[in-house]
Amino acid sequence: MTQLTDRPDRYGLVSRVLHWGMAAMFAAQFLSAWAHWALPREDALRGILWSWHFDLGMTLFILVLLRGAWGLANLARRPSHSGLMGQATAIGHLAIYALMVIVPLVRIVAGAGGEHGLHYLGLQIFPARETPIAWTQAVAEWHGEMGWILAVLVLGHIAVAVLWHRVVRHDDVLSRMA
Repeated sequence: MTQLTDRPDRYGLVSRVLHWGMAAMFAAQFLSAWAHWALPREDALRGILWSWHFDLGMTLFILVLLRGAWGLANLARRPSHSGLMGQATAIGHLAIYALMVIVPLVRIVAGAGGEHGLHYLGLQIFPARETPIAWTQAVAEWHGEMGWILAVLVLGHIAVAVLWHRVVRHDDVLSRMA
């Protein structure tokens, strides 16, 4: 059991699998959003990538909730971050987690009050409405912008992990999660 849970010197197997698995899924999610934005409407790749954007986003939302619960259950055992950089790390992680919840949540709310309803992996979660609920559509207006802010924070997270910890400090932070 100790290899599954987090320890003060290393993240456990569950945390590492969730971290790296979700990292790969977020990369695919950001790629699908980029293709939707950057490629012409008639481009086949754009259509293929965009076709799984919503289901992938919902799957990520579920995994974020599971990962958050797992992290809270392991909070006392997790590696600590001390000093000013530790405080910055905590704030950065909090911002990333907040956006990982808020970004999909606004689309779920929009689907619940929208004329198309909400479907996940072919299952109807919320039925379509004849008349959309205006406020549910208004909150979704920020989905894309918040998603790109999340992407920038993720890139910052990667940059700090690689440049600061690996190149500047030469410490073992990356090995805790590898």
